Amino acid sequence: MTLPQHLVPSLADVRAGDVVEVTGDEAHHAVVVRRLRVGEPVQLCDGAGRVVTGEVSETGKRQLDVTVREVVDHPEPAPSFTVVQALPKGERGELAVEVLTEIGAARIVPWAAARSVAVWKGERAAKAHAKWQATAREAAKQSRRAWHPQVPPLARTAQVLDLVAAADLAIVLHEEASASLASLPVPATGEVLVVVGPEGGLSPEEVADLTAAGAVAVGLGAEVLRTSTAGVAALAALLSRTSRWA
Repeated sequence: MTLPQHLVPSLADVRAGDVVEVTGDEAHHAVVVRRLRVGEPVQLCDGAGRVVTGEVSETGKRQLDVTVREVVDHPEPAPSFTVVQALPKGERGELAVEVLTEIGAARIVPWAAARSVAVWKGERAAKAHAKWQATAREAAKQSRRAWHPQVPPLARTAQVLDLVAAADLAIVLHEEASASLASLPVPATGEVLVVVGPEGGLSPEEVADLTAAGAVAVGLGAEVLRTSTAGVAALAALLSRTSRWA
């Protein structure tokens, strides 16, 4: 069984034998919820590739000290996968973020597509974005990721087009597309970007703009998937053709 992982801001200067202090909500979760005790093994991660294992040396209600036994630096996975996720209704956004994180997305970009039913504005936008970030953080810890995904602020279509143009491979999921994922060569390095539309589908203008920027429109078979699951299915299919899932 893998050790429970807890997130700390940075492990950049940590070496074997050092004591790392975990505080705040993270320590409270470890001590009060997980009931970690002195002498038990634990894993700490900074979300930027460094993972340490050690033993709990001291606990408090909102404090956890870990004596480091081993430090491992994990290379950033390649290729890197970015998913541009149009805003879904209700809690389906958090569902998409959770599973995309678990299977390895490096970046999950919320997108205000033309037909998105959900709207992020003002205080609601800040709260919704924070919830996506928290969901990604918890899912990364649960799946023992060394590199945690980025969840940038809400993107407009112009920004998405810039992301498409910069990617080594960009695809847009579209039910009317004739091309399939199996027909596309997946690069061994660089960035692969997947654009997922909203429940109401992409507008013709969005499809035209995305493909003009360099995206390839592809379908996912005869079935019509929800926006919260389409990106997950596409990412899994792409990952299965890389060394990451070899």
